[in-house]
Amino acid sequence: MKQQCVIFDMDGVICHTNPDHAIAFKAFFDKYEIPHSEQEFEEHMYGKHNGYIMSHFFKRPISGEELRQLEDEKESMFREIYKDKVETIPHYLEFLEELKSHNFKTAVGTSAPRANLDLIVKALQIEDKMDSMMASEDVKTHKPNPEVYLKSAERVGVAPSDCVVFEDSFSGVSAALNAGMKVVGVLSSHTKEQLPPCDFYINDYSEVNVEKILDLLKS
Repeated sequence: MKQQCVIFDMDGVICHTNPDHAIAFKAFFDKYEIPHSEQEFEEHMYGKHNGYIMSHFFKRPISGEELRQLEDEKESMFREIYKDKVETIPHYLEFLEELKSHNFKTAVGTSAPRANLDLIVKALQIEDKMDSMMASEDVKTHKPNPEVYLKSAERVGVAPSDCVVFEDSFSGVSAALNAGMKVVGVLSSHTKEQLPPCDFYINDYSEVNVEKILDLLKS
């Protein structure tokens, strides 16, 4: 049987971290007296990388060392808020176990910084279950560019057409589609209508199994 892979985004896909990112961003923007709204967070924060988010809210290009310092400050606030309450979207760990028992390659491809990825995979003790883990530092171009997904597939030695991606944001779904992969939309932060068309949708991982993944890869 040919090798197949399931790749997970992290925020909103493995864990429902978006409410805690919103708390951290609110505190961060309040400190810098930057206006923000819940609607703006939905449109310009969830699923986006920090370079885009900072530039949008500060209303000017932010990059290089300034971006690194602002990102470190905000993400440290997030990790402090989230570190004692890491938990998955319901039934994720059981689904991951099922994939591994059927010899799927599994990977994480996130726009979050490596420190956030490390915090979550260590808390959930899933490091040894992932064949590849890529964070924002591992790519030159961010979602909706497909780089993180194409590199993940390359790392695990699986063709893009044999990969299924789990994503929850517009830019993330777009990145997976741009990579030529099947996509499962995780409806943790957005409705179906707010995402590009996916191959399948779930609210949590009780609604998907290996059989469904195999069906998607055949279709």
